[in-house]
Amino acid sequence: MAIGQTSAQMALRDPDIRLMLRVREDDTAAFTELVSHYQHRLVGIMHHLVGNTEEAEDLAQEVFLRVYRNRKKYTPQAKFSTWFFTIANNLALNALRNRNRKPAVPLSASDSGPLGIRPEEQLVRDHGATPSFGLRQAELADRIRSALDTLNERQKMAVLLNKFEDMSYLEIADVMGLTTKAVKSLLSRARTRLRDALAGYVLMDGEEHPAADESEVEGD
Repeated sequence: MAIGQTSAQMALRDPDIRLMLRVREDDTAAFTELVSHYQHRLVGIMHHLVGNTEEAEDLAQEVFLRVYRNRKKYTPQAKFSTWFFTIANNLALNALRNRNRKPAVPLSASDSGPLGIRPEEQLVRDHGATPSFGLRQAELADRIRSALDTLNERQKMAVLLNKFEDMSYLEIADVMGLTTKAVKSLLSRARTRLRDALAGYVLMDGEEHPAADESEVEGD
């Protein structure tokens, strides 16, 4: 099948691919729409990875700059979100490797601000937490954020992509440059740690998957 036919078929299934193909043709309105669609989600993920609001916003801006700079070379080979978050993952990991570790800037879980709903707030909303659970929403969100911070960067990225971007194991594997078996291992270990940290609060949907061999996931 020709690349053009493949691209056309993928564009029919993925509205973000259609937007990006318009961006490729220098449609500024399409780029603005893409930014609007992904900005809040991206900054939330970056904030959890780098632990600093200002740096998260800077990294998100760099992701969008790279998307725009590479627009002429864009050819859809997967869902747009997979391509987009591959750029984001690479930038975040490079930033973590290349900078000296800085203290995280505390961020109130109840203060969404201009960035929209944060991941820990989404977890609270997803599971209908109310004062009847014994904890106020802000307190539960704070516990969830603390629990996420017990994960290493790769575990955290896998959880965020799985839970908040609803990505499959295969899509996460493509984003992170891992095998699907390694992704299952990351998520299995992450779920175990999160369940322990949340003392009975269910965070991840779905059943646990058997952990992969240690050799499948280096450094986790």
